[in-house]
Amino acid sequence: MATEHLDVLIVGAGLSGVAAAYYLQTRCPRKRYAILEARDEIGGTWDLFRYPGVRSDSDMHTLGYSFRPWPERKAIADGPAIRTYVRETAAAFGIDRNIRFQRHVRRIAWSTDEARWTVDVEQGPEREPGQLTCSFLFMCTGYYEYDHGYLPEWPDFARYEGRVVHPQAWPPDLDYAGKRVVVIGSGATAVTLVPALAERAASIVMLQRSPTYIVSRPSVDVISDWLRRRLPIRMADQMTRWKNIALGMYFYWLTRRRPERVRATLLQLTREQLGPEYDGVERDFSPRYNPWDQRLCLAPDGDFYNAIRAGKASVVTDEIAAFTARGVRLASGRELPADIIVTATGLRMRLMAGVEILVDGEVVDLARTLAYKGAMFSGVPNLALAIGYTNASWTLKCELIGGYVCRLLNYMDLHGYAACVAPRPADVANDELAMTLTSGYVERARAWLPRQGTRWPWRAVNNYAKDVMILKLGAVNDGVMRFSRAERPARVGVLGSMDKK
Repeated sequence: MATEHLDVLIVGAGLSGVAAAYYLQTRCPRKRYAILEARDEIGGTWDLFRYPGVRSDSDMHTLGYSFRPWPERKAIADGPAIRTYVRETAAAFGIDRNIRFQRHVRRIAWSTDEARWTVDVEQGPEREPGQLTCSFLFMCTGYYEYDHGYLPEWPDFARYEGRVVHPQAWPPDLDYAGKRVVVIGSGATAVTLVPALAERAASIVMLQRSPTYIVSRPSVDVISDWLRRRLPIRMADQMTRWKNIALGMYFYWLTRRRPERVRATLLQLTREQLGPEYDGVERDFSPRYNPWDQRLCLAPDGDFYNAIRAGKASVVTDEIAAFTARGVRLASGRELPADIIVTATGLRMRLMAGVEILVDGEVVDLARTLAYKGAMFSGVPNLALAIGYTNASWTLKCELIGGYVCRLLNYMDLHGYAACVAPRPADVANDELAMTLTSGYVERARAWLPRQGTRWPWRAVNNYAKDVMILKLGAVNDGVMRFSRAERPARVGVLGSMDKK
């Protein structure tokens, strides 16, 4: 049987994959596409994570789609509500009819002579081998490994006799009512879990090696409420969206220009949340890094601080010396008893789901590529990656990339081009990661993450307004991207320059 060929193949049916499909349908209606999804359901991250209290850490007016306003009043939404929203969006636009579930992409190989990708998949519950080809590949797989979360190597971890749970694989039958729970970690997952578990657990301790910034924010946007009562919902949503984008950009700009001032303000707000009787703010809530060197954690309606003030939860800042049969022994000598230990220790980064990438038989090492406009990679033709902002809502950047890919495809069709590629320039070299956070999951993946250069378009701007100018309004043929027709294919080594065949 002949291998099926598609104009565009999208990999991943989460937030970004559904957005990519929407833009393809509306702006490139003649393109035949399909979405390959490794799991059984739509939703990506929001279908995978099922731990108590799972929610967004961005407001849904910006994390939601610009083309389908968030329908609920609560702007900081829980996981099930977001999952429903993504699924209903896919159904509303007929995107769900183009999704093929249980399709694990294992290898992609570009042929310059054929100007197409060959995509090897494992499909169905038996993981039977299959193959497709496509002219353009749009990876919407997120940035972390779905199968396993990160777990450090701790001394005597095997001695612990209680139950150990990683949030990424939360068991539906876990009964924590009346139990002593220790949550190890200080990131967004831990900050989400603590107040949710505190409602039923006998005691809950968040054990952290070092603090993070935790910002309280109302779960309901009162300005959005006011606008929705007076304006059509789409207009009100767009106004709220731009209000939140502007505030987010200003706050990020302030953290880069006045980090000490922002740090002092955040710590003062934390003191006000915890009250004067809490004497450990400097110890437990004063990070070693500046705001936005790592993502800030969100406490909607101050739920995290409320749990501490009510005596239902506590924070311990210390190093783990070893595990015992009944809990954790700390470097200070203190022992934390635990019936359940939750290892909220982070993600394992895995761009494009760890797919093996070949270009004309040459294996691509992403760490030796430069990110182009935050959407493509030097030396890799006809492939885009939807990856969101580290300092703002994920969907904002993913939608811009989806729109840019459509502009690129339409430009190629207009001029009869079959391939596009951004050759890495010889005079642009930098060892700085394209993802600029200093978070542990980023540092652990340094060896295989793409880099960014010292100047545009090889450098991330991390600014929505600037990206609108670049991706939505800027020239597609910018003098950097190279185009070729099918009868005169262009070859580009992953590290080298472009040659005409």
